[in-house]
Amino acid sequence: MPTRRAMLAAPCIALSAAAPRPGQAQARPVTITVPFPPGGSTDVTARVLAERMAGPLGLPVQVENRPGAATVIGADYVARSAPDGHNVLIASGSTLTINPHIVRNLSYRLEDFSPVTLVSTLPFAIVARPDGPADLQALMARAAARPGAITYGTNGPSSFNNIAMLLVNEAFYVRMQDVTYRGDSAQVADLLGGRLDLLVVGGATGLALHRAGTGRILAWTGDRRMPGNEEVPLVADFKPDVVAQTWFGLLVPARSPAGMIERLSQAAVQVIRGDDFRGRMLNEGMFAAGSTPEEFGRFLITESNRWGPLLRRLDLQAG
Repeated sequence: MPTRRAMLAAPCIALSAAAPRPGQAQARPVTITVPFPPGGSTDVTARVLAERMAGPLGLPVQVENRPGAATVIGADYVARSAPDGHNVLIASGSTLTINPHIVRNLSYRLEDFSPVTLVSTLPFAIVARPDGPADLQALMARAAARPGAITYGTNGPSSFNNIAMLLVNEAFYVRMQDVTYRGDSAQVADLLGGRLDLLVVGGATGLALHRAGTGRILAWTGDRRMPGNEEVPLVADFKPDVVAQTWFGLLVPARSPAGMIERLSQAAVQVIRGDDFRGRMLNEGMFAAGSTPEEFGRFLITESNRWGPLLRRLDLQAG
C-alpha cells in the first residue's frame, strides 16, 4: 500500500534529476497519454486540456490514445517513459486506486508516478426508463421484492460503476445484477429496448437521456448535487457512506524534474480553474478540480486507502 511519505516525496525526489538544457528537451511537445479509446470522458478531458494548456505552458501539447487491459497498457507505458516531464498520463480512479488492489501481477505501482494535478471528478448517474421506478426509494422497494431480478449495465465486474452499485446493494440490503457491456451505446440501446433495467453511467450520457425524456436519473453517486439537475438526490442523501465517483488526474513518471512538474501543474490549474473549462466539464457531467502536486498526492493516498479494504471485502479480482 502506498505511504504518504512516498507519494509526497515524489516531486521532491525529482530535484536530483538533471534539468533539460535550454533549446533541447524544452522544445519538445508534451504528450498526454490517454489509457482509453478516443471519444470517452477521459479522452474529451485530455483534449480540452491539451488545447488550452499549450499557451500558459509555452509548449505544444498533444494527446495519444493507448487503450487496453483496463487502462494498464497506457499507465505502464508512461511509467516506463523517460522521466523528463514531457510524458504525462491522464489517469482515472480505476488506474491508480482500483487496479493496484485487484489486478494480479500489475506492472506498475502508485509510487511509479509523480502527481501533477487533480483535473476533475465524475459521479455516476443511476438511470431508469421513463416507465421504470419513479425514484430511488421505489427502485429499492422493487429490488428488495425481487432479489437478483433488477439488472444494471456496467463496464465489467471490477469497473468503477459496478463497484458503485455493489456499494448500493450492500447499503440497501438488496441484490441487483450487473450486466457487462463494452461501452455506453449498447447499454443505452438495451435500456430503451426494455432488455436492461438500469444504467450506471457518467453524467454526460445520463443527462442527455434525462433531458431527452428517454431516461430518468434516479440518483447520483457523488458527493454533491449536479447543477441543472439539483432536483435529483444523491445516494448519499439516504446512505451517507455511499459516495462512489471516479476522477481524472495528470501524473508523470517518478523522478521527473520538480521544476517541470510545477510548470505542468501551474499551466493545468490555470486552465482547470477557468470558467470555460469548468463549464465544459459540467456539460460532461464532471466537476473541475485543480490542485497542487502535494494536494493530489494526498488525495491519491486517501482514495487508495479507502478503496483497498472495500475491494478486499467484496473479493473483486480483475485477473
